[in-house]
Amino acid sequence: MTVFTSSRKRQHMLASRAAAVLLVLGICSPLASAMDPPVAATHPPVPDTIQQRAMACTSCHGVHGEGAADSVGSPRLAGKPAGYLLQQMRYFQNGQRRNTAMEYVLRQLDLPYMRELAGYFASQQVPYPRPPLPAASAATLRRGEQLALHGDPSRGVPACTRCHGSTLTGVEPMIPGLAGLSAEYLNAQLVSWRTNTRAAKEPFCMGIVANRMRATDVTAVAAWLASRHLPSDMRPQSASAQTEPLPGWCVMGDDGERP
Repeated sequence: MTVFTSSRKRQHMLASRAAAVLLVLGICSPLASAMDPPVAATHPPVPDTIQQRAMACTSCHGVHGEGAADSVGSPRLAGKPAGYLLQQMRYFQNGQRRNTAMEYVLRQLDLPYMRELAGYFASQQVPYPRPPLPAASAATLRRGEQLALHGDPSRGVPACTRCHGSTLTGVEPMIPGLAGLSAEYLNAQLVSWRTNTRAAKEPFCMGIVANRMRATDVTAVAAWLASRHLPSDMRPQSASAQTEPLPGWCVMGDDGERP
C-alpha cells in the first residue's frame, strides 16, 4: 500500500471523527436542516473555554496536541511556533495544503479564532515520546546525517539545521522543529513537497529543497532524524539564535500569519 493510499484512508477516518466532535460543539450548525424543530435544552451550557473550543483539534491531535504515536495522520501541535501553526491553518483554508479533515474543521473559522488556537497549542509543553526507530542501514543513516547537518552542496541542498535550528527543534516564530517526529511522517511530508501536494507561498522553500533531493535522500534524512536522541530542551529556538541567514531563495513571508 502506498503512502498516499494510507494517508487518504487516514484523512477519511479523521474527517469523520472531526465531524462528530464539531457537531457536538455546535460549530457545524449550518449543516443542520432549517426544518429541524427546536430542541429544549436539557443540559447546562457548555463552558466557553479555550480547552472546549480546541476539542475539534484535540479529538485527533491529542488532549494537549501531542499527536498520534506515528504522527502521520495526526501530527504534534504542542510546542510548535504559533506563527507556523497559524500559517498552516491558513494554508488548509486556501487549498495550498490538502487534508480532508483539516479543510473540514477549518473552513468556517476566522483569523482571530485560529490565532487563539495557534497560541494555545504553542504554549503546550508536554513530553515528546521517542519515535519508533526506523529500519535503516548504517550507510543510509550516515547519508541522512550528512544531509541534516551539512547538506549536499553539489545538489544545492542546504543542511536541515540551517533553517530548522542547530538543535532541529525549530526557530521562532515560523519554522517548525524536526526533532521528535517519526520517519514515516517526515518521509510523507517530503514526498508531498516533491509532488506538490503540499505547497506554500512563494518562493516555496521546501518544495525547492525536496526536489533537489533524491528519493533515497528523503528516506535517509527521515530515518536519521527519527533515530536521534531527543534534545533536553525541545522548545523552538529564538530567532536571535539563528545566526546563519536562510538561503536567498527561502524568505519567510508574513501575510498576517504571525500571532
